[in-house]
Formats: sequence, structure tokens, C-alpha cells
Amino acid sequence: METNTKAGFIAVVGRPNSGKSTLLNHLVGEKLAMVSKKAQATRKRMNIIVMHNDNQLIFVDTPGIHRKEKLINEFMLEEALKAMGDCDLILFLAPVTDKLDEYEKFLALDESKRAKHIVLLTKIDHVPQGKVLEKLGQYQKYQDKFEAIIPFSVNKKVGKKALLDEVVKYLPISPAFFDTEIMTTDNIRDIYKELIRESVFENLSDEIPYESDVTIEKIDESDELDTIYATIVVEKETQKGIIVGNGGEGIKRVGRLARQQLELFSGKKIYLDLHVSVKKGWSKSRGSLEEQGYIF
Repeated sequence: METNTKAGFIAVVGRPNSGKSTLLNHLVGEKLAMVSKKAQATRKRMNIIVMHNDNQLIFVDTPGIHRKEKLINEFMLEEALKAMGDCDLILFLAPVTDKLDEYEKFLALDESKRAKHIVLLTKIDHVPQGKVLEKLGQYQKYQDKFEAIIPFSVNKKVGKKALLDEVVKYLPISPAFFDTEIMTTDNIRDIYKELIRESVFENLSDEIPYESDVTIEKIDESDELDTIYATIVVEKETQKGIIVGNGGEGIKRVGRLARQQLELFSGKKIYLDLHVSVKKGWSKSRGSLEEQGYIF
């Protein structure tokens, strides 16, 4: 049977902390993608599914585009580039307060691998209207490069319908790829892991390096209660001491916030059994990275 519906993949890219995860949680109406003030908090691609007028938009959350020497940063850049190469459309997030340098770096990436793109001018509520118009004017010299440029504000809830309408234009005619009732193709373990990792950053952002990670050891599920056994992985004993905190206060804080977010997501009670483990140099070893789920 013929269909007029569309379905496709949209890679959401931009510099670290450009607001990708915040945008996607707003579009889907749920807390799925990790949000943190910590730069480069998102490490792996994550599919977030939005249904819009019977069309299936599969947004791919990506790590921020950046170049650093560390192996984990190399993995993160590769994740972003793969998403750009595999998608039907790219959504480039450009905070209105940014200079055009980041966009120019994006344009300089291998063009043969890039799909068409839309520029999303984000955080427009942070500046006066005149500044937004000024920035739109600056982007006009690249108007032959992008399909559209859309001012957007998550806080003011401005631009959501315009964005989804515009995105659909560039997707192929196709039936839905996934069950139309689901919001992500990620499994529950990955979502739980990210919510716990976000709590680590939220509570200890200044003291703990972003190389910390979380392993979900086991989940025992029942109708009313999930018991989650998880381990926070760090690289040094001193980092373990920071997370545990004086009298265990640090890990209690992390556990409290994580449990709240887990219960909000799952809709049931959560018992979180949380520990800390030292795995020296895990972020610098390909084998250790793969053990943590970062497959090159």
C-alpha cells in the first residue's frame, strides 16, 4: 500500500554545550537525553523519536564536535561524524551568542559525507530581538550552504512547530522505521546509565573530570519497584574519595538525584544500589573503552 508519510534520520550537531540534549528533550516531551553544564557530557549517539503529523522524525543526539588528543574524545568525534554521514538531514545548533567560527568549522568537515543541513539559531531568549536579527544577517553570506535558518528558544517554547514542519520537508517518503509508540531505540540500561552519570556531573561538576562513567551491573524488575545495581567508574583513588565524600555524603547526594530522575522516567519506585570503582586509565585504553560500551 502506498504511503505519503515520511520517515528519516536527523543528526543533531554543534559544539559542546550548544544545547542539543535540551532541545531533544523539549521536542520529545520527556527527559531522555543527558543534559549537563559539563562540556562534552554526551558521548554516544542516541536516537530520539518524534512523531509529527504521522511522520516519524528520528533525531540522533551526538557528542559535541571538537578535537582533542584523548582516545575517548576521538571516539566522540567519530560518533558525530558517523551520524552526519548516515543521516537524511543535519540540524546544526548555533547559539545566538556564538561567533560564526563554529559554523565555519562545521562547513570545513568533509562535505562529501554531509547531508543537507538546517541552522537552528538557539537561545534567542538570551539576547534582545535586535541581536537576533543581526545574527541572522551575518549568516546570510552562507545562505547557499544551508536549507533554512530558524530562530529557536526552548525556554520560550518558540519555534517547535516551525522546526518540525521544516525538517519533514527534507525526509524521504517512507513508512515508520520503528514502533510509533516508542520515544527512543536505546535500551533501558543505557538510559538509566545516562541519568546516573548526569547526577554525578550535576552534583560534582567542578570536582570530578568528565572521564567518570557508570556501569549498570544488574536490574531486578517488578511491577512496582526496580532495583538497580550500578557502579560509578573513575580513574583515580582521589576521584573516588571526592564522589564518596565525607561520611558518604557525596554518593548519597548523587544517589538521591539519580533516583528522582530514574523514578520520573520509569514511573515506578526505584531502589538504587550505587558503588564507586577505580579503573586506572580506562578512558585512554581502547580495550577498557570497549568494555564500557564505547565501540570504535
